[in-house]
Amino acid sequence: MPIERKYREEIVRYGRMLHERGFVAAMDGNLSVRLKDDRVLVTPTCLSKGSMRPADLVIVDMEGQRVSGHRNVTSEIGMHLLIYRLRPDVKAICHAHPPTATGFAAAGVALTEPLVCEVVMGLGCIPLARYGTPGTSELAQTLEPYVPDYDAILMSNHGVVAYGDTLEHAYMKMETVEHFAQIALVTHLLGRQQPLKQVEIEKLLNARTKYFGTKIAAAMPLPRSPQKVS
Repeated sequence: MPIERKYREEIVRYGRMLHERGFVAAMDGNLSVRLKDDRVLVTPTCLSKGSMRPADLVIVDMEGQRVSGHRNVTSEIGMHLLIYRLRPDVKAICHAHPPTATGFAAAGVALTEPLVCEVVMGLGCIPLARYGTPGTSELAQTLEPYVPDYDAILMSNHGVVAYGDTLEHAYMKMETVEHFAQIALVTHLLGRQQPLKQVEIEKLLNARTKYFGTKIAAAMPLPRSPQKVS
């Protein structure tokens, strides 16, 4: 199967999964895959991610200009291009509005408490970027400080963006963010949290580097209290 066709079918499949899981509604969200020759395959604007077809996808250059496709590119293409520029290792991006995680983003609370060992291993923590208007350069600017060191970011009053070396991994990171947000919410409802100790965190981050060969999400220290954006 030609590689571009494979990527088109992957984007359609994961877009449908986002919609079925309630991570997006109506025409929300966007996905992309980096192609060779500085090209990006990306979802179009004004189309439900649950009803896309492979032919609906658009190819753009690294300036966001459409190279092929009959639909208009997502208005948030600038966010995708920024991440690809800052992270040569990233090959795919998933942006969605999973309800619990987006609730934390709308409340101005980051998911930085080290409550679950698998999340520390997989993502380190999930910081919160300040609000940026969708479809403008302002949105990318709010994410820029976090992209080099994290694989998933909460976007204030907006949603979540996650990225990885494959679209499957980017999608799974999105699932992890939402799952962790649900766990964190339960601890808030119970009125108590039991974060991992710093020595336990260091062991997990060392294991992450050993098994995944990366220091992403380990470059910055994990805050010991919820991060808020004022």
